[in-house]
Amino acid sequence: MSEIKREVLTWERFGAATRELARSVVDSGYEPEMVIAIARGGLIPAGALAYAIGIKAAGTLNVEFYSDIEETLPDPVVLEPLLDTDAVIGKRLLVVDDVADSGRTLELVLGLLRRHTPEVRSAVLYTKPRTIVRPDYSWQETDLWINFPWSSQPVITPRTISTTAARIATSGPV
Repeated sequence: MSEIKREVLTWERFGAATRELARSVVDSGYEPEMVIAIARGGLIPAGALAYAIGIKAAGTLNVEFYSDIEETLPDPVVLEPLLDTDAVIGKRLLVVDDVADSGRTLELVLGLLRRHTPEVRSAVLYTKPRTIVRPDYSWQETDLWINFPWSSQPVITPRTISTTAARIATSGPV
């Protein structure tokens, strides 16, 4: 059985990718006053971009859409805690996510924020060819499933901790 081909983003490539993405924002002349991360996937890229372009004001909008690899809910759903929209009124915003896959999450978030301020742009690490929303800034395009360094390892649970400890006890360090 052959393994499915995937785009693999390492921590090292992530550092270079966010610097290149930041450069494209700066080179465009856009000067955001606040970075808004789409959680969870956009949290780390948004933080890296905010540092790279020198923006201290940051917020988060929590949206759930993917339930598993290539499995989604019927529609993206905004989760609590909610963003304080009074804080974004009239501000130039940069909305950041890890990927514009279907584009539906980005479409939802951009629509919500544009009710409070007209200057909203988007940045993602990856854009998929099928997206319904073309981000203003994107580092790379791919049609592959992406393994991000922050989400490609299994979730740590009490069970995985005890399994790892048992392996170490019987066979030495992992």
